[in-house]
Amino acid sequence: MGLWEQRVVPHIVDRTCGIPQLRPLRDLACSGLRGRVVEIGFGSGSNIGLYPSSVTEIVAVEPSDVAWRLSAPRRAESSVPVTRVGLDGARLPLDDASVDTALVTFSLCTIPDVAGALAELCRVLRPGGTVGFAEHGLSPDPAVARWQHRLDGLQQRLFGGCHLTRDIPRLVESGGFTLEHLDQSYLPGPTVSRPWGYLSAGRAALPS
Repeated sequence: MGLWEQRVVPHIVDRTCGIPQLRPLRDLACSGLRGRVVEIGFGSGSNIGLYPSSVTEIVAVEPSDVAWRLSAPRRAESSVPVTRVGLDGARLPLDDASVDTALVTFSLCTIPDVAGALAELCRVLRPGGTVGFAEHGLSPDPAVARWQHRLDGLQQRLFGGCHLTRDIPRLVESGGFTLEHLDQSYLPGPTVSRPWGYLSAGRAALPS
């Protein structure tokens, strides 16, 4: 990982993924959380303050030391204890069936082994546990999707492996989860921004 990815990309992600327009999606992703929560791709802590009162603990997985440092002011103000437990969503240092719910926001687009990360969530969640998610991804509009495929390589190089072409609901379902709720829409803005702005947010569950 080069200096750009190590030191610059976390600041870009903090700014772009922390915009107020994404707050409703984060609210939706957090709405079903309870008990002990594993948050994959904790980043700079943009979800702090949105956890329901039913959440008792956050175990955070975050590969970037810079992003973790950026989260320090938010963690200091959090009413919920937050502990960093790992760096890789595909290799969680947690026991089987040891967490109640999970959260992943604007990270499934970037995790190199996304299937492995979803398999790990299946392993560490208790039966019937849920994962809340909010992500950008592949548009159903063929014209937008063509541009996403054209830009995907450049996107990955500039933004730390972030993909434009991952079909988030399909990935979640193929990972062993059943969608309970899904909202999809474009982020408000000019048409030219649509390759980056097709958003999916919701909740999915493991079998009981």
